[in-house]
Amino acid sequence: MNRFGFVWMAAAALAVAGASGCATKNYVRTQTTPLVERTDQLDAKTAANNQQIHEVDNRAQAGISHAQGSADAATQNAQSASKSAGDAEMAANNAVHRADSLDSVVKGLDQYKQIADVTVTFGFDKAVLTSDDKAQLDSFAASLGTAKSYILEVTGGTDSTGPAQYNYDLSQRRADAVVQYLAAKYGIEPHRFYLIGIGEDKAVAPNNTAAGRKQNRRVEVQLLSNASDQSAQQTASNQGPSL
Repeated sequence: MNRFGFVWMAAAALAVAGASGCATKNYVRTQTTPLVERTDQLDAKTAANNQQIHEVDNRAQAGISHAQGSADAATQNAQSASKSAGDAEMAANNAVHRADSLDSVVKGLDQYKQIADVTVTFGFDKAVLTSDDKAQLDSFAASLGTAKSYILEVTGGTDSTGPAQYNYDLSQRRADAVVQYLAAKYGIEPHRFYLIGIGEDKAVAPNNTAAGRKQNRRVEVQLLSNASDQSAQQTASNQGPSL
């Protein structure tokens, strides 16, 4: 065989081998491509399922948290309502106790007679005396010089705005402000004061008008003198000096 014939046979053999190799690759590609695509589809579906599971879990957790929060809020509201009811009952009982205590104190003393009184009013939610309030108390204090065996009944009040317990405390602070002013300026002994905060109880005017509410934001001071002592002193004066 000459050189030309050998080269031709070699070329033919390579062509056959190349054709066989291409055929093998095409076959493999044909068989594996559907598997790859199927695998990709399964991966995508798995990822989608995982995402749905995650979202459902998140919604479930959110629902549980919301339900728990609602339950906690309901419990707190119930506790607050119970406490408010208890506070209201306590405030009402305290008001009755204050009034009864003051009545028993005054009645427990000898017979007392009112000889002077004054009323000062306060601004909304205020417990501070104004210059006009102090002027009225100064005029009232002029009666103390002639009084014998006296007591000062100091009653603080409020309008109906706000919670009852807050109004009891506010009325007490108003009464305290009057007592502190009279005691400091005129040297009145503490045992002569009988003070009480009655809150919105025993209103002196309707609370449905601004003028009425202003009248109820008050402190009333009554100068009570022992009538029996005055009678005894008057009798002794009429009889003249003993010989």
